[in-house]
Amino acid sequence: MAKVRITQIRSTIKRPETQLRTIQSLGLGKRDKSVEVEYTPQIQGMVRKVSHLVSVKEL
Repeated sequence: MAKVRITQIRSTIKRPETQLRTIQSLGLGKRDKSVEVEYTPQIQGMVRKVSHLVSVKEL
């Protein structure tokens, strides 16, 4: 699997609880925070759910 860097680019204020939990599951929580993870199908699904809040860059 390829590694990717996921960066939160928008705030979670006034977002549904499910989106907030997804952001927390990805290891994010504050704007401009980044994590490097393996791009598994589970991570792809989480990124798709909050795609408007994060950016993904392949390493």
